[in-house]
Amino acid sequence: MLHRKCLVCEKSIWIKRFHALKGWGKYCSKKCQAKKQENGEWIQCSRCGKSIYRTPKDFKRSKSKKFFCSKACHCSWENENTRCGSNAPNWIAGEQSYKKILIKAGISRRCRKCDMKDYRVLVVHHKDRNRKNNQIENLEWLCMNCHHLEHLTIRHMAAMV
Repeated sequence: MLHRKCLVCEKSIWIKRFHALKGWGKYCSKKCQAKKQENGEWIQCSRCGKSIYRTPKDFKRSKSKKFFCSKACHCSWENENTRCGSNAPNWIAGEQSYKKILIKAGISRRCRKCDMKDYRVLVVHHKDRNRKNNQIENLEWLCMNCHHLEHLTIRHMAAMV
């Protein structure tokens, strides 16, 4: 048996000669071995401030250089900072929703194809497929199923031509 010191905590350890020849026996425990192998940084979550460990690979891959402790923190930060106001997907000249236009115009909430009246599945469809054309004549209520079929038939017909 050989006598050595742990490379991390300098605790005195005994190792087998065979292990020393193989290059093993440098650490007193798996915990010290893991600590020696760490090459990243402990940083704060961009949302809640919780301490998280990130590797150099994580820093290299990140475009925004913002890091989060969980998906929940990431989504809540994104919803507050990138998906509100003028950054919202449906934002058009101060109007965030096509539904508001139809509701204010007093058009009854029912699907124009299948006559479904469940408002939870109704969406607004642009007849000319131009999302910037928000004239009332260009908008209509469709249920999600009919809306999907409407766009699917157009793609299918375009592929056949």
